[in-house]
Amino acid sequence: MTNQTKPGAMPVSFWQNWRGLGGWNYYFLLKFGLLWTGYLNFHPLANLVFVAFLLFPLPNLTFHRIRNWIAIPVGIGLFWHDTWLPGPGSIMAQGSQLAGFSMDYIIDLVTRFINWQMVGAAFVLLVVWMFISQWLRVTVFVVAALIWLNILTLAGPAISLFPSAAQTPTAATAGSAAVTETGGSIAPVPGDIPAQTAPPTTQNLTAWLNNFYASEAKRVTHFPTSLPADAQPFELLVINICSLSWADIDAAGLSAHPLWKHFDILFNNFNSATSYSGPAAIRLLRASCGQTSHKGLYQPVSNQCYLFENLAKLGFSQHLMLDHNGIFGDFLKEIRENGGVQSPLMNQEGLPTGLLSFDNSPVYDDTAVLNRWMEGEGREPNTRSATFFNLLPLHDGNHYPGNNKTADYNIRAQKLFDELDAFLTQLEKSGRKVMVVIVPEHGAALKGDKMQVSGLRDIPSPSITHVPAGVKFVGMKAPHQGETIKISQPSSMLAISELVARSVDGKNFVAEQVDWDSLTKNLPQTAAVSENSNAIVIQYQDKPYVRLSGGDWVPYPQ
Repeated sequence: MTNQTKPGAMPVSFWQNWRGLGGWNYYFLLKFGLLWTGYLNFHPLANLVFVAFLLFPLPNLTFHRIRNWIAIPVGIGLFWHDTWLPGPGSIMAQGSQLAGFSMDYIIDLVTRFINWQMVGAAFVLLVVWMFISQWLRVTVFVVAALIWLNILTLAGPAISLFPSAAQTPTAATAGSAAVTETGGSIAPVPGDIPAQTAPPTTQNLTAWLNNFYASEAKRVTHFPTSLPADAQPFELLVINICSLSWADIDAAGLSAHPLWKHFDILFNNFNSATSYSGPAAIRLLRASCGQTSHKGLYQPVSNQCYLFENLAKLGFSQHLMLDHNGIFGDFLKEIRENGGVQSPLMNQEGLPTGLLSFDNSPVYDDTAVLNRWMEGEGREPNTRSATFFNLLPLHDGNHYPGNNKTADYNIRAQKLFDELDAFLTQLEKSGRKVMVVIVPEHGAALKGDKMQVSGLRDIPSPSITHVPAGVKFVGMKAPHQGETIKISQPSSMLAISELVARSVDGKNFVAEQVDWDSLTKNLPQTAAVSENSNAIVIQYQDKPYVRLSGGDWVPYPQ
């Protein structure tokens, strides 16, 4: 009997060329393990297509081997795509800055990616796979698992594919432990934040974000067109600290530092809206308008958005201080071009160097910088002036001269807090009228999380952007008494601008009694939306969601 093939049917030999996944089984088992523990931004369909490519029967052994060689770079790229690591666009955008890092700092960053516990777990998984593959067809399990994961995604891209953890405290509660005082409740402002009633699907979250930005585009701080005849001159000092969040304060054990008792007003639910220095400074300097997208930071805006420009129209002279040279990342250039600061940089000649930065440039001693500001530096005390002071002693990679190892964050933070505390005490004794506003740029990511290792800030996670912002009025005739006023409503830069606008006439400094309730109530609320060039994190229905490079929204892994 002759062997005949029915028309349209595959030859029998085709079905005899099926091969299992072989060593690729371990690749997918490793991914399943990372997915289960929440360390992957897994793409089920892309992985299923990759498996189909690996399994498709090829009659020629040479073709099979060529396919395996082709699969290696594809598999590496897909693995990277499935992680939370920065994408090629982000790496290229930061490439020029990476080139400025010292070699010791680069080595330090690379070693942080090595988790020895995970390396050990991966080795155990390898042994288990090698053992059970002697009796079981692991390929069948891998394919079945991938099909199941693809079926799960049909329920919607916002579904969590990894075990749920206890809900992270909301931003309103996470920072409360950092201050011992408690103040009266601040009345919410209805309508500031778009409603969050729809289910958290990708379509709904994107629509909400667009609604948020459209709403923010209409918001602006209204400064007076002129000051009254009895307005009192005072100095405004805005201190912009790099790498300080509530999470960092807690990790460093400094939540009870005396510095926090110095503030009259403390925001414990404040969002910096970004995790990089240049954008953070621009957002603060543009505080007088609603929050814009990351791309919008580099677009022209009305002069009424610039906080210092609004003050200049009322007779405040402008001043700029840094405790660094401002060269790295074109920081000084960025705040001049996009932050509206055109005043000359304060003289840095003769300032002692306290630290060396991650690029080995000097970080000047902050006490010396603040003392130079106290001495005048181009302005007279108790005249209307507004100074922007950016400082970075807490930045990752900073080290002491003569020592290439990154200096301990706790020690640096303790020193900075002591210096700021002593400076505020010195101001109180000087008799000068000063409104001190402290707003950190972003956190240091001391602990890291499942998305990013310690020190990595490519994704503006809640623990990085939830920062302490405080206001202190020095030289008041009737200074604030009792407990610090805590503002727990979701806030951002617009609330700072509003506080400055309410205080710009300086009358609170000479009033027999200050109406603190009127000063602090109904400040603008701003939803927790944080954005870098390739990542957006939003707080929706009390849960964080993240979108990378314009992809789907997924729950931020807890």
